[in-house]
Amino acid sequence: MKSERQRPDAAKGSGPAKATSPARMSGKQPAKGGTKGGAGSVRVVFLGGLGEIGRNCACIEVDGRILVLDVGIMFPDPDMPGVDLVLPDFTYLRENADRVDGIILTHGHEDHTGGLSYLLRAFPAPVYGSELTLALARNRVDEAGMASQAKFIPVRDGERRRIGLCDVEFIPVTHSVPHAFATAFYTPQGVILHSGDFKIDLHPVDGRRTDLARMGALASDPGIRLLLADSTNAEEPGFTPSESTVGATLDKVFRARPDRRFIVTCFASHIHRVQQVTDAAIAEGRSVSTLGRSMQKNVALARQLGLLHIPEQSLIDIEKIDDLEPGRVCVISTGSQGEPMSALSRLATGENRFFKLQENDVVVISAHPIPGNEWSVGRVIDSLHRRGVEVIHSGVDAVHVSGHARQGELAMLMSVTKPEFFIPVHGEYRHMANHVRLAETMGIDGDRVLLCEDGDAVRLDGNGLHRDGTVPGGYLFVDGSSVGDIGHGVLRDRMVLAEEGVVMAVATVDLKRGEVVGTPQIVTRGWAYDHDTEALLGDARAVVTKALEQALSSGSNDHENLNRVARKALGRLVGDRTRQRPMIVPVIVTV
Repeated sequence: MKSERQRPDAAKGSGPAKATSPARMSGKQPAKGGTKGGAGSVRVVFLGGLGEIGRNCACIEVDGRILVLDVGIMFPDPDMPGVDLVLPDFTYLRENADRVDGIILTHGHEDHTGGLSYLLRAFPAPVYGSELTLALARNRVDEAGMASQAKFIPVRDGERRRIGLCDVEFIPVTHSVPHAFATAFYTPQGVILHSGDFKIDLHPVDGRRTDLARMGALASDPGIRLLLADSTNAEEPGFTPSESTVGATLDKVFRARPDRRFIVTCFASHIHRVQQVTDAAIAEGRSVSTLGRSMQKNVALARQLGLLHIPEQSLIDIEKIDDLEPGRVCVISTGSQGEPMSALSRLATGENRFFKLQENDVVVISAHPIPGNEWSVGRVIDSLHRRGVEVIHSGVDAVHVSGHARQGELAMLMSVTKPEFFIPVHGEYRHMANHVRLAETMGIDGDRVLLCEDGDAVRLDGNGLHRDGTVPGGYLFVDGSSVGDIGHGVLRDRMVLAEEGVVMAVATVDLKRGEVVGTPQIVTRGWAYDHDTEALLGDARAVVTKALEQALSSGSNDHENLNRVARKALGRLVGDRTRQRPMIVPVIVTV
């Protein structure tokens, strides 16, 4: 693998020639799985992030060599009981591990980096990203014992680096975690620009703006052949407010409550938000403490990297906050998504071991619920109100802004980059569909736009942009230490158990004598039928006995067949009498 640094200005003009006219796309569909193609072929394969929030993962392929762009996780939906995390399906990468030249991480959020340790189990690889991004990703990799499988290679703003057969340029963008990148891939078929997660913030907390000038320069020379852009806020009109507006709101909130203790929760990776919270707290004479392991680790890391500035004398150990007057304390906590075991959830239930909430406390939730987490966040807010604390969230005051571009910024990106072709990425299907409509208003329409989903592959060549078959793109479930062993059948069973409960029939059968020994026992869990339950259970015992006796008299002594007979008979009785469909589990003991 080649890997060499170049100055961004030295790289100008060194890419392929700019396309002189829009190419027309072919409507032909290659065979499923596509082909590796010949010299100069470029292929993009989407393994996740197109149709959901999370699991972001794509492959950029040049002459058959693969660069992996992001390896994210998704948090489980309510219809995934018992699942801890959801990963992209890595089948395609495992089968082509010998062709992978590196993994590129655009920024430090777990929906882009959280699956790295699971992918590294399949094969070792060099990993590229900003120093902060790599440090955040390394935490999970180290915890999983996969550190030896990765070589972490930090890159800087504006750096252009040769990775495998492809030059990759790392372009600064503003997001809700510091040092996020857009990535420009210099390929034989032109520049492919991936926006990463971004917004156009004219007043970012750290002064690091989205480098539209560099993107515009690329559009002029050598030209941008294909744009892949963040679709998260493609339904939202206008422009996303600056992150710095949250700081002004926090100042106001703190000043209005000078004698009350504050607990502020946000994402542990949102270093700029943490900075603004601490600035507002210290300005009012408060000491700052962190609560939650990830918050403590990320604050220490960001201070070490010089990305977070908190005077040492303003920090206080969480175990000492009760020694100070309430108006002198600000606790910055994890738990903004209502996670059951998070620091904020434990505070809401009175189970946090460090301190207890008081009626005069103020809790600020400086984050918006990730889709699917609304119920969990609402439950925590209810519990906080029951404890008599004041809760301030984005529905009450402007204590949060998004890190993703809205329609105005997305249109600006298209205007600056002038792509020949466009594919919306990162978002639920409706977000990407709205992004396509926005592209049409910017003159990028017809066969210059493709709306793709997980598992789709596209090919870029001299004739344009084509669909190029599909690869496995489904969900890979993580349940404890089990990865990929849980299928949709298991989840379906868990949903039945959660919604309808289980009815078990335990029977002993003497195969030699061909008879049922004793009376079958009917055991239920999570299933309730109030009307004449005892009579129903008695009938169930009789039905199971009769079904087994008929099977035995017909000469059946196969254990699996006896189970099937008992299940069918019991299930029919319960369904007919109750109109319910609990899980039916026969347990046949043979003697």
